Amino acid sequence: MTILEVTNINVAYAGIPAITGVSLSVAEGEIVTVIGPNGAGKSTLLNAIMGILPATGHIAFLGTPQDGHAIATRVTAGMSLVPEKRELFATMTVEDNLRLGFYRHRAEGPRAMRDALDTIHTLFPRLAERRRQQAGTLSGGERQMLAMGRALMARPRLLMLDEPSLGLAPRIVRDIFHTITALRQTGVAILLIEQNARAALQIADRGLVMETGRITLEGTSTTLAADPRIVEMYLGQAPSAK
Repeated sequence: MTILEVTNINVAYAGIPAITGVSLSVAEGEIVTVIGPNGAGKSTLLNAIMGILPATGHIAFLGTPQDGHAIATRVTAGMSLVPEKRELFATMTVEDNLRLGFYRHRAEGPRAMRDALDTIHTLFPRLAERRRQQAGTLSGGERQMLAMGRALMARPRLLMLDEPSLGLAPRIVRDIFHTITALRQTGVAILLIEQNARAALQIADRGLVMETGRITLEGTSTTLAADPRIVEMYLGQAPSAK
């Protein structure tokens, strides 16, 4: 089942094109990653899909057009975005940040809230340990876990992640990507923007390469990881000799 269908979307800043003619799709339980250099337009793409930036073209979520819909409407429909800067409420506790993520389900009552918190604590045990701690005092890895946990409290059908490994130690990156992989089993569709192309392609089903605002290459993650150009430009090693 297709969760997200993006067709020929375009975004411009002050008349200067930022992304041009981008199309992609993400199916239920699928991880699709978009890799590419800084400034390629990857974050712009996510912000356009979420409705943060105006765009032309067509965006459909669960078969329903989202063009012109407000951010709140898209969140209510089941779309969640974890931005690069994470944007937590620093002076609020970990648990209160998580509770905010459950806002659209608040009518289900306290028991449903506790069940949702238990699910997040299972995914991220560190958040249970830090639940009374202010979000602003967490480490970088813990802040990323909290940002993901808050997004998942909304029980999204589509989770968009913007550079989840940014600034994190290798061990924490492995933990974060392990959790992203585990989410596939829940049926959540994941659109992953990631500078760490090697880590992204290791967990993704499919990948797209974005350069200067356009999709220049796409395919299965296995195919992209074996492409000599991708190896040379994004995986940090020269292609092996034949």
